[in-house]
Amino acid sequence: MNGVEKADSQVSKYSIGSLVSTRGREWIVLPDSTDELLIVKPLGGSDDEITGILTALEAVKPASFNLPDPSQLGDFQSCRLLRDALRLGFRNSAGPFRCFGRLAVDPRPYQLVPLMMALKLDPVRLLIADDVGIGKTIEACLIARELLDRGEITRLCVLCPPHLAEQWQSELSSKFHIDAELVLGSTVRRLERNCRANESIFEVYPYTVVSIDYIKSDRHKAEFLRTAPELIIVDEAHTVSYDESGNSSRHYRHDLVKKLSQSPNRHMLLVTATPHSGNENAFRSLLTILNKEISEFPADLTGAQNEQRRRTIAQYFIQRRRIDIENYLKEKTVFPTPESKELHYNLSEPYRDLFNKALDYAREIVCDKAGSQHRQRVRWWSALALLRALASSPAAAAATMRNRSATLETETVPEADELGRRLILDIDDHDSTDASDILPGSDSTPEADENTLSRRKLLAMAKEAAALYGDHDTKMFGLLKPLKELLKDGFSPIIFCRFIQTAEYLAEQLRLRLPKSVQIMSITGLLPPEEREGRVSELSEFPSRILVCTDCLSEGINLQDHFDAVIHYDLSWNPTRHEQREGRVDRFGQPHPTVRMLTYYGMDNQIDGIVLDVLLRKHKQIKSSLGISVPVPADTEAVVEAIFEGLLLREQSGRGDQLMITGFDEFFKDDKKKLHDAWENAKDKEKRSQTMFSQMGLASRVDEIKAELDSIRDSIGSQLNIKDFVKQTFTRYHAVIREVKSTYQIDLSPVPTLVKETCGYLPDKITVSFDLPVQEKEIYLSRTHPIVEGLADLVMSTALDSENTHSIASRAGVIRTASVERRTTLLLLRYRFHINQPYEDKIYRSLVEDSQIVAFTGSPESPVWLTENDAKALLSAMPSENVLPQQAQAQIERVIDNYESLLPIINSFAQKRSTELLASHLRVRDAVLLKRSHKPDIKPELPPDVLGIYVYLPVGGANV
Repeated sequence: MNGVEKADSQVSKYSIGSLVSTRGREWIVLPDSTDELLIVKPLGGSDDEITGILTALEAVKPASFNLPDPSQLGDFQSCRLLRDALRLGFRNSAGPFRCFGRLAVDPRPYQLVPLMMALKLDPVRLLIADDVGIGKTIEACLIARELLDRGEITRLCVLCPPHLAEQWQSELSSKFHIDAELVLGSTVRRLERNCRANESIFEVYPYTVVSIDYIKSDRHKAEFLRTAPELIIVDEAHTVSYDESGNSSRHYRHDLVKKLSQSPNRHMLLVTATPHSGNENAFRSLLTILNKEISEFPADLTGAQNEQRRRTIAQYFIQRRRIDIENYLKEKTVFPTPESKELHYNLSEPYRDLFNKALDYAREIVCDKAGSQHRQRVRWWSALALLRALASSPAAAAATMRNRSATLETETVPEADELGRRLILDIDDHDSTDASDILPGSDSTPEADENTLSRRKLLAMAKEAAALYGDHDTKMFGLLKPLKELLKDGFSPIIFCRFIQTAEYLAEQLRLRLPKSVQIMSITGLLPPEEREGRVSELSEFPSRILVCTDCLSEGINLQDHFDAVIHYDLSWNPTRHEQREGRVDRFGQPHPTVRMLTYYGMDNQIDGIVLDVLLRKHKQIKSSLGISVPVPADTEAVVEAIFEGLLLREQSGRGDQLMITGFDEFFKDDKKKLHDAWENAKDKEKRSQTMFSQMGLASRVDEIKAELDSIRDSIGSQLNIKDFVKQTFTRYHAVIREVKSTYQIDLSPVPTLVKETCGYLPDKITVSFDLPVQEKEIYLSRTHPIVEGLADLVMSTALDSENTHSIASRAGVIRTASVERRTTLLLLRYRFHINQPYEDKIYRSLVEDSQIVAFTGSPESPVWLTENDAKALLSAMPSENVLPQQAQAQIERVIDNYESLLPIINSFAQKRSTELLASHLRVRDAVLLKRSHKPDIKPELPPDVLGIYVYLPVGGANV
């Protein structure tokens, strides 16, 4: 219920918030109404019933809200039921946060912190760097929804990798009621059909999710910069940081986002779980996007002389570990318990023979000093690619032996090294926002002549590799037993492979060897990003399922709803990638209490041994110590290469197993120590950074955040209120409810058809939960779920309709209770407030709703008013004796007869609440600190609606 007007706009004949009567019922006049066209919502109705009325065609009269009918009395539960229905029906709540009434998700307490930080800034600029699986998307969307509902923005855009676009679109729509269009290479032409000449997509569609790799090109960038929305959210923001290597893709992304930030009024949210990426300068470049002054800060921010600089950064940066938020504000956030184990395999004799031949070949080409330095580096990367593919699968080995090396396409040593590191070492995949799963190729001969000795050797080995498919592949066979155990224990595993050929080969082999009841599907980078999520949804329909995929699914895509185990079939040579893989299932919202992680490696394969010992175990040890991961330091990539170079150049004396070189551990001990020392230094820097900023930001002001959270829940109802309301309402409509652990199985067979239709045409049997995570086929009930909305609307509308036979809550009631010593009268009030928020040259007008319980003791002629807490306590009063109907009706009539004398005090309650609201609004978004906003004006619509009158009489027959 919002509208925007110029500051000098004329006031409408029908004031916003007033009641009018037309079409045989009462309506509330909403913002955007004019004298000719009224935008109205039914009194007691939902937002779905908002409509327009042409005053020239339909008679419209002023109306007032009727007091309760004394002849229609309810029981002691009516007041609580009506109050909950009222609060849960609010979509434009009056609290300092405007968006909470519209959310289809109940934010965790810790997720309020970025929102409160954002509202202290103008423009809003924030780097949200919480750990994997905590809910950064929710936090960013929460800020976006709040800015929309405050009228500070009208358009927003999410820039993300293309494979995450559909997920962002789904999150915005399903949880925040923001319907965004996808702007991808495959959708642009369709969207442009709805644009006029010289009109941009971003001018026609206010909410968009855009592939950053599409929009960063020179062809599209200028138009986007000209028409970009007021709010930009950048996901996987580490891919837009400044890169000294001069990498073109990252440079284009960084240049785009930097130019977007140069608009001084643009709001920007950067979202990433890895803000450092092992590079302090890259991290600093992200902060500089938010505030260019940070670029002038010294590298070392320790010491008292830099305290103000640290405070400045803390305004724009929030990073929390899972351990920091699990019991934030003493509210437990349930994460799954990870169970990790390692499993090894041994190569078959034929596979071992091929590996030794490949190693001989690799050493041969690496030791060849012929040609330029560039040619030598091409041979080096080709050799490493060969061994990497051979360790993955016979299918990957055969394919890479047949293909020319990707590094042959480069022209310089730095180009070859950059491409090799990305495709083979995985150290820093910053050329693409999508993880590469393409085989790099191992033929380093520039000629296409297949008769060269090198080419003939590779093709001969390719034939040997193809002969190893299936029966001779002990790596694949060794996985069958743990897979069957996982399936037997009720787990649904994801198997991560490095190469497309390995994923497709493994899926095919598993289908031949596992029961037909197990559905197995492979997803690789060959599938367009927009189709991957659909394929996952298709697989999720099968109760017994296995997903085989490459690292194209290792970042961003949420898979926790349908999968709960991860197998690292191929070890990534980038430890962060393992964490990202596991983060697809080990995250908030995972319904399974435990998740299993299996690291699978070759026992007689020294390459796997190096990766496991030098990289993966060290990474895990640092994360266990610090609580968050620290990437491999960027300047140690050369050390990693040196270790593998040692493997290739260290000759094995005599015959034997060349994959296990005697004394190799001693040989690379110094390189390993150098790498681990640098990693430890990076860990210490990260630890200092955490300590430096954690106590300076808003997150440390726990009392302030708890006060706002309590205020929100009191205003619009908490998850506990939702549970009590749904259970009580369904029970009153004769449903049979059975509690099973943390869920409720509800039999709706006896429930009137109207109730089931109002809630979205429910079946007779449903299972619901009021807490996340939920199991499959369980319905999570948030305040905006159709069941909750439907019940709240039904309870409210039937209570206001005296002739409705489905009413289960009455607007009046009288009970005798031991909870009071004198006659006590409770009034349930509904407020409507006008919020006029000046913003730049406009006034953003909102009509918001609130409720309050007030009560007095004694007679209506001489009331003694209670505190609000004492008034709320009456909701728990239980009846002790019956009250005669005639006596009860007389009690209500007496209050109504004295309504006029009570009205000034009732109006004063509304005035007091508006003052409190203004204070709370200024508390979370202080206009004094902002550039474009001014102090809002909040006024109540008088008189408030007296929704209910309830009288509590003391026991023993006294009525005083």
